[in-house]
Amino acid sequence: MAIKTRGGSVKGTLHLYRRVPKRYASVEPREFIWVSLHTDSRAVAQTKEAATWEQMVAGWEAKLAGDTTDAAARFEAARDLAEARGFRYMRADQVAKLPLEELRDRFAEVGGFKDKPTAPDMRDAAALLGAEPTPALSVSKALELYWNLAKDKTLGKSEDQLRRWKNPRIKAVKNFIAVIGDKAIHEISGDDMLDFRNWWMERLEEEELTPNSANKDLIHLGDILKTVNRMKRLGLVLPLTDLAFKEGDAKKRPPFSVKWIKEKLLAPGALDGLNPEARAILLAMVNTGCRPSELAALSSKTIKLNHNVPHISIEPEGRQVKTKHAKRIVPLLGVSLEALRAFPEGFPRYRESSASLSATINKFLRENGLMESEDHTLYSLRHSFEDRMLAAGIDDRIRRDLLGHRLSRERYGDGATLEHMQELLQATAL
Repeated sequence: MAIKTRGGSVKGTLHLYRRVPKRYASVEPREFIWVSLHTDSRAVAQTKEAATWEQMVAGWEAKLAGDTTDAAARFEAARDLAEARGFRYMRADQVAKLPLEELRDRFAEVGGFKDKPTAPDMRDAAALLGAEPTPALSVSKALELYWNLAKDKTLGKSEDQLRRWKNPRIKAVKNFIAVIGDKAIHEISGDDMLDFRNWWMERLEEEELTPNSANKDLIHLGDILKTVNRMKRLGLVLPLTDLAFKEGDAKKRPPFSVKWIKEKLLAPGALDGLNPEARAILLAMVNTGCRPSELAALSSKTIKLNHNVPHISIEPEGRQVKTKHAKRIVPLLGVSLEALRAFPEGFPRYRESSASLSATINKFLRENGLMESEDHTLYSLRHSFEDRMLAAGIDDRIRRDLLGHRLSRERYGDGATLEHMQELLQATAL
């Protein structure tokens, strides 16, 4: 290593002059480097010498790390290289808005760009001008990174405390992936978050949970995504605001009107863009009022089409039913009967994982103008079925039996027969 002036002059700006180590030959085409120390004082130059060389080495190491097919590793390397050159990594659109002086300084640090015989160093350009794209970081990968990024929150926790701290966060991510998919976090849209919220809304109704249950998932998921976004300096605008449930949000969804179901949902071709299994489940809900998860779990053993009264049996076949009252039989009529005839074996796409079912249907209905209002969801079909039974004068005991609700009094007898229920429901069928 030597400190020299260029051209051999006695006076002038001093430079660091040194042979490039062989380790960096693949990322540094020069055999020797000249790096200005920005001083003509040898004493000052000597104080800068070691730090300047360390900065050069750090830059070469970052370039080596960036020579990879791993997008995340390349992004980290570009950020490290920018820092080694004395700059903060910024996206290209942010770089373009910088003051002219700083923009000029960044270009000047790109190897081969100015007054040099070589072509511009594209690794330097990616790091200093923001050309390295933000890596596609999935939600599951974000959770993996979160554990290390949030270590300050777990200091001093026992093994059991750590387990209890981790589990609800794992659950929140698992629920989101089941409903929306393991998307790259920069692709998560406002609609995705609303679909996840609507999925929770239906669970609040179906399982009689409190809004606090849903809010915990939303809070934990939001914390994970925001922490990774901030600590990894991704600069994303995440759609995480105004999602929390209030106590009043647990109210029941409004029912679809009969007119809307007939003229919109059942209009020829209205549901053609929906995948066949989801479409059949929606139609099955119309005249049964069953929960989406109950229909998704049906199989050839619980779909009874050859009976003198075609019906389905909601029972704990390979799964738990919501409550002891949820176990029941429901006659099939109208569009619901036709839908099940098309899928006599059930719905394999959703049988083992029904979490994404409601989100898929809700998204389709919303995007195609098939929601009667902003407050309606797929679950509104269940409320519509209940209202039609009430309008037809069907007894409260039978309505509760068909919907899988508990009675406010003790149950006596076996309730209505299949034939009797079929006869009563004829007036409500669409």
